[in-house]
Amino acid sequence: MALINLANFRSGLDRGAPRWVEAAWIVCKVLFFLPPWPLPSAFRRWVLRRFGGVVGGGTIIRSGVDIKFPWRLVVGEHVWLGEGVCLLNLAPITIGAHCCVSQRAFLCTGSHDFRSASFDLIAQPIRIGPGCWIAAQSFVGPGVNIGSESMICAQSVVAGDVPDHSIVRGNPATTRPRRVGPPVSPSPESGS
Repeated sequence: MALINLANFRSGLDRGAPRWVEAAWIVCKVLFFLPPWPLPSAFRRWVLRRFGGVVGGGTIIRSGVDIKFPWRLVVGEHVWLGEGVCLLNLAPITIGAHCCVSQRAFLCTGSHDFRSASFDLIAQPIRIGPGCWIAAQSFVGPGVNIGSESMICAQSVVAGDVPDHSIVRGNPATTRPRRVGPPVSPSPESGS
């Protein structure tokens, strides 16, 4: 007998928007976000806002960024989302101002209860504080809170909270010496 019986799976996920809105978003995502050709980030920000996303000014959104539900996304000012970033936001994802989420990083709010025969869905929010760098091909799992000014090194797997000013790397991610440096002056256009 199998430990998991997917015939019994019921997601129970509150999708957060009517199906027609989700269908319209998928069309926009396929046309304006996933293709490799460059489009202005201002246009992509505008589209996300039309679907309920909260996106700060100056945010750069590169080609191939895959966002599941824009209505569950909050992004601060001057954030960079690199090529191929995947935001599987079954629960909310919040990214603070002045963060860089590098190429093919995967922020995943969903998982499954492997102890349950019906493989029940689990969704928990991800919060990334201001001034963080999530380096290329990193994985950030459900329920993770990353403190401000922290750095997640390339290809790291983060399954637990990260304190402010931390450097973490590896699989599983472990904390390295604290990230310190001179304070960064706000840009004149940011108004801070």
